[in-house]
Amino acid sequence: MKNKIFFIVFVFSLSGMLILNDCVHKKQEKKAEQSVSSDEVVTKKTEAYNVLTPEEKKEGWELLFNGKNLDGWRGFRMDTVPDNWTVEDNCLVCLGKGSDKSGDIITSREFENFDLKLEWKISPAGNSGIFYHVVEDHYPTPYATGPEYQLIDDLGWPGKLNDWQTTGANYAMDPPVNAKIKPALTWNSAEIVVNGPHVIHYLNGSKVVEYDLWTDEWKAKVKNCKWKDYPGYGLAHKGHIGLQDHGSKIWFRNIRIKVFN
Repeated sequence: MKNKIFFIVFVFSLSGMLILNDCVHKKQEKKAEQSVSSDEVVTKKTEAYNVLTPEEKKEGWELLFNGKNLDGWRGFRMDTVPDNWTVEDNCLVCLGKGSDKSGDIITSREFENFDLKLEWKISPAGNSGIFYHVVEDHYPTPYATGPEYQLIDDLGWPGKLNDWQTTGANYAMDPPVNAKIKPALTWNSAEIVVNGPHVIHYLNGSKVVEYDLWTDEWKAKVKNCKWKDYPGYGLAHKGHIGLQDHGSKIWFRNIRIKVFN
């Protein structure tokens, strides 16, 4: 009888130790997970935006937005920045108070051949764009003059989009191929490389569009799309970079450019 009682007590003691040991391990694992999560939060909080690395500076990159103010930007055919653009949390933000016919901003400087990179996120069902080679004389809007890299909420757009209207397109001219867009309110990356007449669009690191300006094919496309009523569309070899207010809120950051000689 004593042996049975001793055996039962031993089993319960052993079980208790195993359970206690398991609890200790689980607490340690949870603590480790919390530690990793905490490290991730710290990394995110300390991650720098709108700054260049020493390598980027050496390669010739420069910032077009400093994360603090709108220096280097102004409204299209204006001397100041319209109030529909502001700076929030190190981002250049369009508040969406305007339309595609008003409220766009452009760089103070003009550029000819360059590599332009930036990050952007758009509000649900939002629409916007990036222009280049924008000129102001006798043109009512940036889209009447400079080609546009389309930005839009493809996944949440309420209607059907033509392929030339989707993100990454050379708007109304060349649709993107194999474009992989991220949802609204999620950061995407865009890149435009202009080298003479040759232009490439990248979306989230992948090439989606490639075309040549001013060729017979280019001119034929212009005559057969919505730009047919804009005789000066896409003719400039140099101009401003522009960001569009199409009535939607959109955020930009890490806007940087490398000029080609």
